[in-house]
Amino acid sequence: MKENTPWILTYMLLVAAFAYMIGWVSGELLSRCKNAEAKVAELSDQLEHAGSGTREHQRQFKELRSILNDVHKHIVAVSKALKIPAR
Repeated sequence: MKENTPWILTYMLLVAAFAYMIGWVSGELLSRCKNAEAKVAELSDQLEHAGSGTREHQRQFKELRSILNDVHKHIVAVSKALKIPAR
């Protein structure tokens, strides 16, 4: 029994170190998960506040969107005309 005592103590020390590392890693993962959840909640709150623009802003965005769409149509038409050789 006395010959096995150092080996048993060594194995117990290895098991304790391994258990400590597992606990440490899982604690880090848990804290990262909680921080990520808090960050997501904060960002979703910011998104809700940012999305509530006034009607004036919504009208301006709609007007800008229509202008950009018209410009895009003209640019596409001109670029297609440049690709087609003149007859």
